[in-house]
Amino acid sequence: MSAKFIPASDPAIRYMGRIDRTVPDAPKIIYAGTMLTLRFRGTQLSAVICNHRFYNKMELGLLVDGKEEKVCFDTDRQRFTLPLVSGLEDTEHEVTLFKRQDATHYFDFYGFETDSETELLPPLPRPDRRIECYGDSVSAGAVCEAVENVGALDPENTDGVYDNAYHSYSMITARNLGAEINNIAQGGIAIFDNTGYYHAPNTIGMETAYDKAVYFPEECGYTDWDFSAYIPHVVIFAVGQNDQHAELTDDPDITDPAYRLKWKSRYKDILRSLRSHYPKARIILLLTVLMHDPTWDAALDEIVSELTAEGEDKLTHFTFKRCGKATPGHPRLPEQYEMASELTAYISRMGNEIWND
Repeated sequence: MSAKFIPASDPAIRYMGRIDRTVPDAPKIIYAGTMLTLRFRGTQLSAVICNHRFYNKMELGLLVDGKEEKVCFDTDRQRFTLPLVSGLEDTEHEVTLFKRQDATHYFDFYGFETDSETELLPPLPRPDRRIECYGDSVSAGAVCEAVENVGALDPENTDGVYDNAYHSYSMITARNLGAEINNIAQGGIAIFDNTGYYHAPNTIGMETAYDKAVYFPEECGYTDWDFSAYIPHVVIFAVGQNDQHAELTDDPDITDPAYRLKWKSRYKDILRSLRSHYPKARIILLLTVLMHDPTWDAALDEIVSELTAEGEDKLTHFTFKRCGKATPGHPRLPEQYEMASELTAYISRMGNEIWND
C-alpha cells in the first residue's frame, strides 16, 4: 500500500503553541507543550521530523483519541519518519503530537505520513479562549512525573524522562478553562541574561526570550515572534524562581535596594511591552510552590502597585496557598494539579467577560 504524505502546511493540521513558521513546510517546534493535531479516518500515522538534540533522552507526547502515550527515539539531526500509531480500527481518530520537554531539543516538522487509504478530516474549531504563560521549568512541567519524590528533591540523572509539559499547572489550567495556550516556558530561565540556569550556550534570560519564536543562538540563532499572531485573554507571568542565581558574578540579592530596583525595572519593561501588544489581556504575576524566599513575592506586589499607579488596571499578583513552601524539588503531578486547581478558580472568579475582550 502506497504512503500518503500530509505536508506541515496542510490546513487539516491544527497547531497550538508559539511556533516559528518562517518555512511553512518545516516549522520549528520549540516550546514545551506545543501541539500538532490531525483528525483522520484510518489505521496508522507517522510524523516526519528532523530532531535537534542538546541533552536528555528524546521523548514526544501523544494523545490518541484522548489517551496519553509517548514515543521515544534517538535519531538526531537528520530527517526521518517517526511511527506514532498503528493497528487502529478503521474509524475516525484524533492524534496529537506534543512536545513534552523544553529546550532539551527542538524539531523541524515536515508533516504526517499515513497510508493512501486514509481520509483526512477537518480540524475541530479552535477554542475561543486564549492563555499565554511565561515561566520556568515548573511551567514547563520539568520532572513532574517523578511522583515518588513528592515534597522532596529531584531524583538524580533523570535525563528528562519525567518531564511532561502536558501536566504543568499552566497547561492543566488552560484545559480546565477550555482555553488554548502558548506556553513560553524554559527551565532555568530568569529575567536577566547571565542569571538563572538556562544555558544556550550563554545564560539567556526572559528579557531575551520573551519576544522570540526561536532562541537558540548556538543552533539557529534568533527569530522574532509576531505578537499579532496570537492575542491571549489571560497572560500568566511566572518568572522569579531562578533569579537569585548568577554564575559569572555573586548571586543577586533581592533585598539590596539597588538590585531590587534594577530587577523590578526590567521586569516592568517586559510587562509594558506585553501590554502594548495585548491591551485588553488580564496579566497575572505569580511564583510557584517550589521553595523560594518570600522576598521575591513581595517584589511582585511592589511591581503591581507601581504599575497600577501608572494607570495599569488589569494586572494582579496571585499567590498559591503553599507558594514557596511545598517542595525543595520540582512540583510533581499532585502539586501541579494543586496549583492548577487554585489558579483555575482564581481566573474563573474574574468572570466570563474576560474572555470577550
